[in-house]
Amino acid sequence: WYDAGAIRYGSRLMARQEIRSYDYVNHPYAKVREALVADPAAIFRAATRAAAARARSVAAELRVTVAGVDVAAEIVFTIGTVEDEAAGPHGSPLTRIPVSWEAARNPQFFPLMSSVLTIYPLTATETQLDFLGRYDPPLGVVGDAMDALIGRRIAEASVHRFIGDVARYLREEIARH
Repeated sequence: WYDAGAIRYGSRLMARQEIRSYDYVNHPYAKVREALVADPAAIFRAATRAAAARARSVAAELRVTVAGVDVAAEIVFTIGTVEDEAAGPHGSPLTRIPVSWEAARNPQFFPLMSSVLTIYPLTATETQLDFLGRYDPPLGVVGDAMDALIGRRIAEASVHRFIGDVARYLREEIARH
């Protein structure tokens, strides 16, 4: 998706909205990579479930409050082919995990997210989680208008919360082992 700035939704061409977020895990890159690559979808589900449980909900969902409005949607993850580079741009190894998600129910009413989660060492004991995603607002012209008013804020807050939940989960899970 890196070269595609727009997608077709039905017969209409829509611009994709880009979102970047990052967090870190206070564990070595090799341990974080091993945990994520073993089953990324399971990690993402577990992280979002753990966050939902803290919010007293049983669903695996992305949940966010924007302008006093609580928005939540149960989601389904799709994971692409994991790619490793021995020496990334800063000379250190990195791993890219393509991930997309959509709402489990009524996906036509929610944004579709396509992204890459890149992980790389910051230090010998810290690993960066770097998320770069693009989302497609739903509902055509109405969705574009909603996106301009509040949709982008919801998408950004959801992504930041998701990356924070994944980082928190990895910190706790790796520390247990």
